[in-house]
Amino acid sequence: MSLRSIPSIVLAFILYNAIVFVSGTTEVLNTALFELPMLSGGIWRFEVGDLIILVTLFLLFAELIKATYTSTSSLVDHGLSMVVFVACLVEFLLAPLAATSTFFLVMVATAIDVVAGFTIGIRVARRDLAIGGGID
Repeated sequence: MSLRSIPSIVLAFILYNAIVFVSGTTEVLNTALFELPMLSGGIWRFEVGDLIILVTLFLLFAELIKATYTSTSSLVDHGLSMVVFVACLVEFLLAPLAATSTFFLVMVATAIDVVAGFTIGIRVARRDLAIGGGID
């Protein structure tokens, strides 16, 4: 099994758990990393929870790109993506520290990864068969 077959979105899951479970509270998600004054006069606060969501979006993009490749490792990646989603769902339902909007959005990103991965994978495989003359 290669590193390519491991879903990269698992890093967002690990990042959330490392930050929240090590600190023991979800209040750490509201900690400001920096503040920027805007031209409108408002102040934009970038918090730890925002960073987790930003990382999750970049990882989801990488997973969608990986879904366009057809190989044996992509099948393993899709299966492991489903395992990551189920782990997120179970944690969201059972762990009090996971009952946050930040974790919910990480879980939704894993669900999108699963659905998009299978959908794109099927579409790419159909295209590959059509090019090879197997399907009209």
